[in-house]
Amino acid sequence: MNVFDIIGPIMIGPSSSHTAGAVRLGTVARKVLNREPVEAYIELSGSFAKTYRGHGTDKALLAGIMGYESSDEEIRYSPEIAEKRGLKYTFVPTDIPGAHPNTARIRLKAEDGSSCEVEGASIGGGNIYVDMVNGMKVGFTGQMNTILVLHYDKPGLIAAVTNYMYEHYSEVNIGNFRLARPKKGGEAVMTIEIDGRPPEGMIESLSKIPDVINVILIKAV
Repeated sequence: MNVFDIIGPIMIGPSSSHTAGAVRLGTVARKVLNREPVEAYIELSGSFAKTYRGHGTDKALLAGIMGYESSDEEIRYSPEIAEKRGLKYTFVPTDIPGAHPNTARIRLKAEDGSSCEVEGASIGGGNIYVDMVNGMKVGFTGQMNTILVLHYDKPGLIAAVTNYMYEHYSEVNIGNFRLARPKKGGEAVMTIEIDGRPPEGMIESLSKIPDVINVILIKAV
């Protein structure tokens, strides 16, 4: 247990689960899109669906989607900011079977037509658990620095990424690794949790490996 677990995150209230965690879920979705979003379609399940207006979950999710952090005053005014930015958004209460009570499924779209989908939950104290990215099972909490490598499912690509990390950034220790792919030969995602911060330039270097689509760093809380 660390200090964060005891006192919680620095945040705009009223609830770490419904505010700080929601901001982080929106932030993950923004990072996966890797562009400025112009449309957001957000499904809310469980207690998120029942109390999102009263607890400010809608404002927190929007703030994260637009790049704000849990301590930013702008969270209170995120709907107005979204309108000024031209970000169209829709919140839809629903029931996602088997999902955590504080679950959001976020679909974002950029001006160039690029899109993404992230499903995750706020599990308390500002912590999150991300289940799915673009239909692929990932499973990370954000408590460790997490690298998402979106790529084409080609033979030898996992070895290319991990060998490159070993050869050029041998000081980086991989704490957990997961691969997900909806179908053979399509898009896939590596979830790599590492100890400590990634060295300068590592994320950019990994993104240049052939058949890698995008590399995203989700910084630890």
